[in-house]
Amino acid sequence: MKMLRQVQQMQDRMNKVQSELESETVEATAGGGAVRVVATGTQKLVSVTIDPAAASEVEMLQDMVVAAVNDAMEKSKQLAASKMQAVASGLGLPPGLV
Repeated sequence: MKMLRQVQQMQDRMNKVQSELESETVEATAGGGAVRVVATGTQKLVSVTIDPAAASEVEMLQDMVVAAVNDAMEKSKQLAASKMQAVASGLGLPPGLV
């Protein structure tokens, strides 16, 4: 019965964290700030801002957008992992279980 209660608590906390991650954002830039990307903690892209001066070099701009998006997605995954780890440690579960 105690195990069932712990599983329910973990599920409730994970649902709460998931909701929080939907509203939290991370930001990444590339090209010295020429490209700025914002994503949620659930790996959803929110916005891409491009300095008009960077538009003259299309190939370089494409590379900067890809770099900024990849960085934002990595930051988002790290944010989610740290929050989920906090849920697991709060329940006394071993690291890496969640």
